[in-house]
Amino acid sequence: MATATGKTNWFAIWISVAVVAVLVGVVAVVAVLNSQASDPGPVPQASGINRETGAITFGDGPDTVATYVDFMCPYCGQFEETEGKTISGLVDDGSITLEVHPVTILDRLSQGTEYSSRAASAMYAVAEADPDNAYAFFRALWDERPQEQTPGLTDDELIQIAKDAGVNVTAELEKSIKDHEYKSFAQSQELPEGATGTPTLVVNDEVVPVTYDPQADILSRLSAR
Repeated sequence: MATATGKTNWFAIWISVAVVAVLVGVVAVVAVLNSQASDPGPVPQASGINRETGAITFGDGPDTVATYVDFMCPYCGQFEETEGKTISGLVDDGSITLEVHPVTILDRLSQGTEYSSRAASAMYAVAEADPDNAYAFFRALWDERPQEQTPGLTDDELIQIAKDAGVNVTAELEKSIKDHEYKSFAQSQELPEGATGTPTLVVNDEVVPVTYDPQADILSRLSAR
């Protein structure tokens, strides 16, 4: 850059360089933050966990029932209370493949402890370490579901629930739960298209309005029935 007299305006050049440097720095920071926001962190490797959809699979029946739940959601607790026994029976008798999707939309309601994320991380940790007893742990979490606007259960309490449910809680699993190993992975999971909250129920790829009536919500929609 030159002035009308032909002399180089070094002040203007340095200002321009500084502005460019600041802009480059801002772009870099934004890129890092975006990368961190989308980084799922450690991903569970068990065969019963879909690493893309986040589904934890139980059973191998011909019909598919998928549930999207937040472990602090009172309506999810009501869903488990009214339909959980039916679902469990369908898994046990080979009628359905159950896909459980833990989601973390209610962290804001646990007084800063991120209970939804911690519980979901613990669910993934148990499903990874002891898949045979993971469903028992899943159901036990509803028996102890904390109220909204409370800190929720502690990590030690989650570990005790796992033990009481028959999970083989090794030192490695205990560490995974306390370290919230799969928290970022849980937080990266989303509700299916068209869903507005939890619980979300999907039967054979169709989103079903939850009425808390297992006959209407699930049994009437199974191809084998």
